[in-house]
Amino acid sequence: MSTSRNGQDAGGAPATGGRHTAGAYDVRVVIAALIGLYGVVLIVLGIVDYGPEEAAKTGDVNANLWAGIGMLVFALVFVAWTRLRPVVVEDGEAVEDPTGGADSAGR
Repeated sequence: MSTSRNGQDAGGAPATGGRHTAGAYDVRVVIAALIGLYGVVLIVLGIVDYGPEEAAKTGDVNANLWAGIGMLVFALVFVAWTRLRPVVVEDGEAVEDPTGGADSAGR
């Protein structure tokens, strides 16, 4: 059975050869989720809480709306990056012992 670069065999099932993708443990997923959440909050604020007072502060630009859209686009780019270039992690038992098999006493 051949294994693709993302740790899955040709049928799409996870490979059992000691490699798998980081999945939800990838830091890019966490960053995308947080930035995306903040972006959604800013978009909602830009739609609901935009009036003449806020327009006067920003020179008739809905800053919350545009910043939220930018953050949402940034989050989508991170998710696409995670999907296109997943981090492949070696399983613990597949990694060689750097001490050459010696225990902590050096034997």
